[in-house]
Amino acid sequence: MEGLVIKSTGSRITVRLDDGRVQDCRLKGQFRIKDIKHTNPVAIGDRVVLEINVQHGDGLITKIHPRENYIIRKATKLSKVSHIIAANLDHAYLIVTLAEPRTSTGFIDRFLVTAAGYYIPASLVFNKTDLYSPELRRLYKELRDIYERAGYPCYAVSALKGTNLKNLKSVLKGKINLFAGHSGAGKSALINAIQPGLDIRTGKISGVHLKGIHTTTFAEMHELSGGGFIVDTPGIREFGLIHFEQSEIPRCFPEMEKFLPYCQYKNCTHTHEPGCAVKNALGSGAVSHMRYNSYLSILNDS
Repeated sequence: MEGLVIKSTGSRITVRLDDGRVQDCRLKGQFRIKDIKHTNPVAIGDRVVLEINVQHGDGLITKIHPRENYIIRKATKLSKVSHIIAANLDHAYLIVTLAEPRTSTGFIDRFLVTAAGYYIPASLVFNKTDLYSPELRRLYKELRDIYERAGYPCYAVSALKGTNLKNLKSVLKGKINLFAGHSGAGKSALINAIQPGLDIRTGKISGVHLKGIHTTTFAEMHELSGGGFIVDTPGIREFGLIHFEQSEIPRCFPEMEKFLPYCQYKNCTHTHEPGCAVKNALGSGAVSHMRYNSYLSILNDS
């Protein structure tokens, strides 16, 4: 029989069978030694084939179907080993906070580049709007304008107050949606507000560093009563790109991509070459300086 992986703690995997039943499983040993370069050979969102031991009641995953896409990052800052956050996604949402803790634009752009690289539509959800000062409101409007011009839908919500959740709920229906972000960004609280009754554990912000304390230990997929799923993920401190060639990176910035055919040189890096259409767009304001600086940072790290 077949099903969808909805939780994995490493040694134990939970699969939602196609008939709606939930089955605890383990992974057949061959997957742990077959040229696996990921920390997790099976990921949330994987479609799998399994056998059930009638005597003991546990399942054995015997096959993982090819993935349509996935969100991936370096397992650690210096590691060449990758970690698949989730697979077979319809949409990825990055939960952004401008305070307690603050999400950097560098982190946002690395996440968006990864989503674009694997052809996953992405949006930004600005959470904790109840904490916005006049200065933060101005910053939000500035960032919203930049990212919406680049082609990324933005939502401003408060999980605590339940503000502006209607539009977000409507776009989640019938899809497999990833929620990702820093610890303390409010992913779990937001999911609780969207789907009451889940009672996912939430944490507090460290008073010393104003950073989140991990409450979600393992990624888990939750079913929505209106149809569809949300994947809740552990907080990500840094987002290291992996498996990207330098030439691929400009194409993962939608506002830059449309200018690439007009560069004077086909192998233009958009850094120093004459006749660069991207740098011309930068001068005219069609590409933001903030996003261009993120591009340079990612290019230097790749």
